[in-house]
Amino acid sequence: MPENADVPAHFQSFLAFDFGLKRTGVASGNRLLRSATPQATIKAEGDARFAQIQARIREWQPDALVVGVPYHPDGAAHDNTRAAQRFARQLHGRFGLTVYQVDERYSTTEAIASGARDADAASACIILEQFLRNLP
Repeated sequence: MPENADVPAHFQSFLAFDFGLKRTGVASGNRLLRSATPQATIKAEGDARFAQIQARIREWQPDALVVGVPYHPDGAAHDNTRAAQRFARQLHGRFGLTVYQVDERYSTTEAIASGARDADAASACIILEQFLRNLP
């Protein structure tokens, strides 16, 4: 999956996902404002999850997608790392959009610490804003 530096300038809008086995946080954002807005968390698994994602893609018409990928504090991969990477590949395969992966270490911790009512959506915002900040 591509790194942030490879984002074409015409990619202006993004949907970001904080993947979880039971819940997937969602945020929308754009390059111009470099900010993200939380969307309703998807509480579904398997094909039901992808049906809801398809509806969001239809609604928001993003240029590309962003997926948070968790790692251990030392940078080592774990089971959830591989699950999020697989999710990113599935998004690309199902929807044909470019999918960027962002290291999301501590995004959920940060979301909870900020007092977010929906930690999954807040985490997706943190992931997307980190991605947008790193764009040229």
